[in-house]
Amino acid sequence: MQDSFPYGRQAERSAIRTLLDTPAGGSLVLVGGPGEGRTTLLGTAAGMAGPGWTVLTAPGRDPSVGYAGLQQLIEPLEALAGHLPAHQRDPLTRVIAGREPGASPLLLGVALLALMRRAAARGPVLCLLDDADRLDPPSWQLIQMLAARLPVAILATAAAELPGLRCVHLTPLDDEAGHALVHRRAPETTDEVAAALVELAAGHAGALAELADSLTPAQRRGLAPLPGGLPHGSSLRRRFQTRLAALPPSTRRLLLLAAAAPGTPPAELLAAADPALWPGTPSHECADSALVEGVDAALVEGVDAAPVEGVDAAPVEGVDAPSDEDADRAACGGPGGAAGECACGALREGACGAVTAAHLAPAERAGLITVTADGVSFRPPVAGLVAYGEEPLFRRHAAHLALAVVFAKRGRELAALVQRAEVTSAPDGELAQDLMRAAASVPPADAWRAQRHAARLGDDPSALLAAARSAVAAGRPRDARPLLRQASRLRAGVEVRARARGAIAEIKLRGAPAESRDVLLDVAADLLPTDPTGALDALLLAADACGRAGDPSRYPALARQAAAHYRDPSATPFGRPGDPSLTPFRRPGDPSATSLGKSGDPGWEIEMALHQVIGLADLMTGDETSAFRHLRAVMLLAARTTDPVALTRAANTGILLGQDRRAAHLANQAVTQAQRRGHAALVPEALEVAAFAELAAGRYDAATENALDGAAVARGAGRPDLAVSHQALLGLLAAFMGDAETARQRGDAGTVRRHDTATARERGGAGDGLGDWTEALLDLAAGHPDRAAERLARVARTGSMILRVAIAPHLAETTGKSVDVFDRWAARTAQPGWLALRSRCRALTEAEGADDYFREALGWHDRDADGGFARAHTQLLYGRHLRRHRRPAEARDHLRRAAETFRRYDARPWTDQAARELRAAGERVTTVDQAPLTAQQERIAGLVAEGATNREVARQLHLSPRTIDHHLRNVFARLGVRSRTELARRLDLFDRDRRDQAAVPVAHDA
Repeated sequence: MQDSFPYGRQAERSAIRTLLDTPAGGSLVLVGGPGEGRTTLLGTAAGMAGPGWTVLTAPGRDPSVGYAGLQQLIEPLEALAGHLPAHQRDPLTRVIAGREPGASPLLLGVALLALMRRAAARGPVLCLLDDADRLDPPSWQLIQMLAARLPVAILATAAAELPGLRCVHLTPLDDEAGHALVHRRAPETTDEVAAALVELAAGHAGALAELADSLTPAQRRGLAPLPGGLPHGSSLRRRFQTRLAALPPSTRRLLLLAAAAPGTPPAELLAAADPALWPGTPSHECADSALVEGVDAALVEGVDAAPVEGVDAAPVEGVDAPSDEDADRAACGGPGGAAGECACGALREGACGAVTAAHLAPAERAGLITVTADGVSFRPPVAGLVAYGEEPLFRRHAAHLALAVVFAKRGRELAALVQRAEVTSAPDGELAQDLMRAAASVPPADAWRAQRHAARLGDDPSALLAAARSAVAAGRPRDARPLLRQASRLRAGVEVRARARGAIAEIKLRGAPAESRDVLLDVAADLLPTDPTGALDALLLAADACGRAGDPSRYPALARQAAAHYRDPSATPFGRPGDPSLTPFRRPGDPSATSLGKSGDPGWEIEMALHQVIGLADLMTGDETSAFRHLRAVMLLAARTTDPVALTRAANTGILLGQDRRAAHLANQAVTQAQRRGHAALVPEALEVAAFAELAAGRYDAATENALDGAAVARGAGRPDLAVSHQALLGLLAAFMGDAETARQRGDAGTVRRHDTATARERGGAGDGLGDWTEALLDLAAGHPDRAAERLARVARTGSMILRVAIAPHLAETTGKSVDVFDRWAARTAQPGWLALRSRCRALTEAEGADDYFREALGWHDRDADGGFARAHTQLLYGRHLRRHRRPAEARDHLRRAAETFRRYDARPWTDQAARELRAAGERVTTVDQAPLTAQQERIAGLVAEGATNREVARQLHLSPRTIDHHLRNVFARLGVRSRTELARRLDLFDRDRRDQAAVPVAHDA
């Protein structure tokens, strides 16, 4: 979470702190556009300066009034100026009074230096210059002189870089900072509404603040439609209105088209701007090309007049108001046109009467857009909302229709249909059918808008459900919810209503598992007679909810009813003939048995779903033999599908079966397929499964990479719940290594995890338990098994089925009590890694056969290719057991190997534990060399060496910039480097050295 206001500006605050902490003073320019937070940062800097500082301010407002900026800057020092000699005092007091200084610039500069020296003698001085690029030139020259001659800190803001000064560009707020800003301005706003505003503002701080301020109480709670653009009366909107109004009409036409169809290539925008597609557009007449130069100059100087509602162009001071024809000809370059090239590289032919790339140039020069070969981007994006919203309705309709013609001619059928739908208000069944047909073959991000239009224009209730599903898949659950609520209240279409209720429950599943479970089970019961495939979908989701809620409720009974519906005594089992793991089900040849996915053979996907539903029901009722048969059938059938949803479910099944490598492979396949199909919301979900699978397999680095990727994409995919889950998993992975600092930094130091767990319990869920498991592991690594046992016992009571199994080895280690469910489960997996842990648990809980079980465990570890860390843990425990039973010589061998492995993993607390046990076993152990860099430091150093900024590294690793700064200082100290260039060279040498070095502790027999 954001630690302080202004949110998302940690890098800028760090730069300001560096400026304030530099005794010699200096200057820094914050570069950004209107409303991006420049002035707010100046206020922050004043607060950071603290007591003892003299803070002077000078806003740049009118560059035409000489010394106006200097007057405001030194006015608070008027009393101090009175102590100067008369020849220095008089020019300064005249400036403070708003008069000419009556002295040469040189004498005035000397007087100013004398005044500032007296101010600096009392304490440090900070000059804050807002809009420094609009300061009058005499003032700016004198202020620059101060920065060069005195230890004064000068912090300025500007719309563009100021030559010769250090500049920091303000970037758009990220999602986390945007949410924090919305909740600061409108505390009662729901997360769903905040996410919609963050997307609408596209990271623009000013726009986000004005949107949040404009919300009604109903809008804040998501009970009323949200604004589609900046509010009327918005200062930011007025600024854009003024700049847009000064543009030539053809330029505004191109901007309207770009706003109506974002991402459209310039060539298509130019084609759509053809006057032939715009009835009533004036034809070309020649005029003076100097006109557009006057318009450009007015825009640059900022003297453009305020717009009048409904008037195409506002007058500009000193320039006669152009007609549409005059302005169009001026933008074209005058009679005959002048050939040139636009920023996008498109040649401007300058054929009079045609709209060409030259007409985009005034908007580019005004800083409103950036043009590339891929499209026209508004700067900032909210300017596009104003460019669209300020045009009259008939012009907006004309733009959509012109785009529809161009898209149709270029074979972009769906885009053309959507543009037609934008201007169609009456029911149109044919257009609705065309939209649904075209949307069936495109990614969800393109499909959902078309399907939403189809639902509005047609009479097919399933269109609403299709639009909602596509919106969820595209990572837009906030757009899906109103569609689903509407579908759930339809009078016709029982199946659609039930599926809509199920989809709403799916969205809420992680936050309210018990509530979602009950809804999904009701939906399954309602759909089973008429829509068995929908019932299977609901049951698969309900199984997840049951696991999170810790209570199966009616799930087993409904699962068996579903199986009875499909069961066919005459059918031959699919798969290998005679394979007892495959229960025969009727192959879906009847109309009611449709595919769960959209790819592969539908029969196999339904077969997988049935085996999974029954297997999970058997597991819930304790029939483990039958459960494993069905779940193994799922793994066999998974090879036949490419549907990412089915693959993700199969990967989860693999984890249940202990087939961790296979599960990770299936989850990674699901990621690939989801990305290929544009199923944004499923990517972080599949990555979560992949991370858990890699964790179970002991491949911690791979698990960390998957969790980092998942956290990075989750919020953008509309899954903030998964972002929290990935951060919690990253904390758990760090805890396995005993890295307490990183473990608690992940997921906002565990605060979010604990809050979410409490919330889930309040709403009928068990909580995910990862926070308790993380803290238990840290307790265990720190040598506090009693505290760890308390936390693990809580997880064992309230955690999910998988989590209760996963913590069993640690529970046995801390309590000395056997966990029968884990013992049986591990035996059924037949996987070496889990069998090793089973033997270790027996060694810890059955004192009489401990030696044999420890040796058995090590034998299984030898057969597990990825069990290095788990093996080291077993060796540590076995060594401790041998030492306590007075067999120190045998103990030392195991403890040495454990220490070596822990050092290789850079698990410092575990390395220290092994070293302490070695000393207790009679071995003299010197300090164990630690790796040059920890795993976390190495990851940070690698990203920095590749050119990433601290802020970019913080975003990628989901840590605070302050934490990155801390780690980077330690990296520089450990490696003895002083610059990022040296760091890159040192890392290259380190990589080569590491391959050649042995990693063993220095030890001597006593």
